[in-house]
Amino acid sequence: MTDNNSPPGSPKVNPDHNSEANPLPKDDSSLENIVRRFQDSMSLAKKHKFWETQPVGQFKDVGDTSLPEGPIEPPTPLSEVKQEPYNLPSPYEWTTCDMDSEETCNEVYNLLKNNYVEDDENMFRFNYSKEFLRWALRPPGYYKSWHIGVRAKTSKKLVAFITGVPARIRVRDEVVKMAEINFLCVHKKLRSKRLAPVMIKEVTRRVHLENIWQAAYTAGVVLPTPITTCQYWHRSLNPKKLIDVGFSRLGPRMTMSRTIKLYKLPDQPATPGFRKMELRDVPAVTRLLRNYLSQFVVSPDFDENDVEHWLLPTEDVVDSYLVESPKTHDITDFCSFYTLPSSILGNQNYSILKAAYSYYNVSTKTPLLQLMNDALIVAKKKDFDVFNALDVMHNESFLKELKFGPGDGQLHYYLYNYRIRNALRTSELGLVLL
Repeated sequence: MTDNNSPPGSPKVNPDHNSEANPLPKDDSSLENIVRRFQDSMSLAKKHKFWETQPVGQFKDVGDTSLPEGPIEPPTPLSEVKQEPYNLPSPYEWTTCDMDSEETCNEVYNLLKNNYVEDDENMFRFNYSKEFLRWALRPPGYYKSWHIGVRAKTSKKLVAFITGVPARIRVRDEVVKMAEINFLCVHKKLRSKRLAPVMIKEVTRRVHLENIWQAAYTAGVVLPTPITTCQYWHRSLNPKKLIDVGFSRLGPRMTMSRTIKLYKLPDQPATPGFRKMELRDVPAVTRLLRNYLSQFVVSPDFDENDVEHWLLPTEDVVDSYLVESPKTHDITDFCSFYTLPSSILGNQNYSILKAAYSYYNVSTKTPLLQLMNDALIVAKKKDFDVFNALDVMHNESFLKELKFGPGDGQLHYYLYNYRIRNALRTSELGLVLL
């Protein structure tokens, strides 16, 4: 993600879920329309000089079906990859951030907590926990050298950060080794120093040194050129708090007590055999997930090691539940969500918004609507305030029915040095990036 996203904790969610109050967004979010609106709004001076030099889909090529799918540029011989780091402005120096070190992890946590993604109205800012950062940045086969910081030479203060982690992403029938790029963050006081482009070039150089030539990333801003654009949806679990802190509003003709009643959930999940995932479930969950993800155009190529890392429950990081048939003991369904709180800025009563984010969900025997309602119930029992979901995979089928409302945050997905000829529908995307 870039350091100027709108976060998916965006406010202005309308909790009055009748059809007039919450129509589905009109279909003006096709890539061509987004690109056209974006280009119309930009002066020539603001064109993406940096991205126009990179091997990414360019706006001018949108709709050109003669261009081949796949890598845009071939790999360079490793001996020709630049061996020295890119030059930073003279007051700054590169550092590699060792996430095993408590001191470094603290520095990264504080940089992000104070300078990372805020909503447009500066009411909320992502507050990734240290446990979350360690989980996100240390998957199987990770490279410490891809956890890149920038320090001020004199004070040694950490002032900027960018990361990559290795992943196997399947695009149609091709499994491609990629880097997932995330946590691009520059201290607020240094935003004019043009650090971000040199940081992107440096992480790219380090990825190339491992003979990896493609990457995936997301941003809340439009860059050249999204492979798809997703909408965030929000489901109130603690409506009174969400309204008190300005995350959502009382709907027209709604009282607080009616709103609380509207969002009330049962005390216990409804599905027989619904339980927390355990280590012994990893092989069965891997089979279930691989089979499910195979239907999407772009999705991760998870093996058992990946599933154990990304989906085995970790307190305050990721929660996973499954349905084990009481009769056959087969694992038939799976749901998961990760924990990403936001700091509430400038509110005297509350400092943290506890948000759950829908991750990977697979329904084969239990209807997805019922499975996700059970996920909402366990999230509510764990004191989450809101449950967020993107309209990716089959999520659209349950959003309105389960009283999710569309937020005003969009998330654009990008591939680096890999062209997909036509933009995807969100339902063709099987990838959730943290």
